[in-house]
Amino acid sequence: MAAQEKMQQVLDWAVAEVGIPGIVVEARDGDRTWFGTAGVADVKTGGRRRPGEYVHTGSSGKTFTAAAILALEAEGKLSLDDTVNKWLPGVLDVNGYDGNKITIRHLLSNTSGLFSTGLAPELAQRYATRAEFVKHRGDEVTTEDLLKLAVSQPPVAEPGERFEYSNGGFYIAGAIIEKVTGNSYAEEVERRVIRPLGLTNTFVRPSQDAGYPDPHPRAYSNLFYKDGTDVAAVTAENWESMIEEPGLAPLDVTEFNTSWSWSAGNVVSTTGDMIRFVNAMASGNLLPSAQHREMWTTVSTPDYWMPHARYGLGIIEFDKEAMGGRTLRGLGGSFWGHFFFAAGTLDGKHAFAMHANTEWKSWDVAFRLMEAEFGFTIGV
Repeated sequence: MAAQEKMQQVLDWAVAEVGIPGIVVEARDGDRTWFGTAGVADVKTGGRRRPGEYVHTGSSGKTFTAAAILALEAEGKLSLDDTVNKWLPGVLDVNGYDGNKITIRHLLSNTSGLFSTGLAPELAQRYATRAEFVKHRGDEVTTEDLLKLAVSQPPVAEPGERFEYSNGGFYIAGAIIEKVTGNSYAEEVERRVIRPLGLTNTFVRPSQDAGYPDPHPRAYSNLFYKDGTDVAAVTAENWESMIEEPGLAPLDVTEFNTSWSWSAGNVVSTTGDMIRFVNAMASGNLLPSAQHREMWTTVSTPDYWMPHARYGLGIIEFDKEAMGGRTLRGLGGSFWGHFFFAAGTLDGKHAFAMHANTEWKSWDVAFRLMEAEFGFTIGV
């Protein structure tokens, strides 16, 4: 069976069995290109999904942040081993953190010891239930707000001790980019990543924006806690048990101010542009060799975060043995109304990108697409 046919079967399964309203995949293998879709872009009109849609890429934006930092290092403007206090004195010296011990490398590898920012009660309370989401969906937050949020809970580990996925580390990295350059985070990502790679349909979403350019799909979410959930009791291990029961109609969350994502993942793009981006990151077509090696110096991750994966600097490398003996590299992200994932080979010639207009439901979607496109069965 051809890869395209296998991919289409996965898309159809994702809509029929996983509960995704609409999903798209774009794949490139040398000169071969393919675009597939299943489901709808709009559940009210029944409009189909189509090529060239602008979508939110979620935490894929972390890779843009890491690439911008590494480009600055290549120019001698900073070092990954610089402490946070060198650039942002005192920002981390609260609530048990030590800005003289946490480095930029720690921030980008999620080994800083910062707690999982997405579980902060201040953030969870704002979007925890459907009613609260509707009330706060237009809220705009500032960089100062985000830096405070990053240290609003005590450390979960010593710097370098272990992996803990934390948006807060990337907020701090974004602020360091601005301090070092004197320019905005968005300007530096545009200058050092987007423009050099010719990503003409990619941008860091302005903090005041809550919509998307056309064409774009509607976004739908069931990512809400049950009524009465104590958000302070939610952890990285138990959050799934707190989610509202299945069967409720999804909420249309298309218009949503995502300024709280900022340098932790607020990039809007297309599947075509993101294939070019993941290929460049996987193969080293953007960064000098020294910085490319640093990006791909990886740490282990817990299975509850993502199975078969190690984490570099803002990016993922999959276990070679589990991936049929080949090295695959990727990026992705999920939040209200969006699930984005892309993966490619080391030579930068074979990759795919997918987007679902609802949040992550299961890693099976991404893994089945990898199996179909790259022609292997994932090992246990």
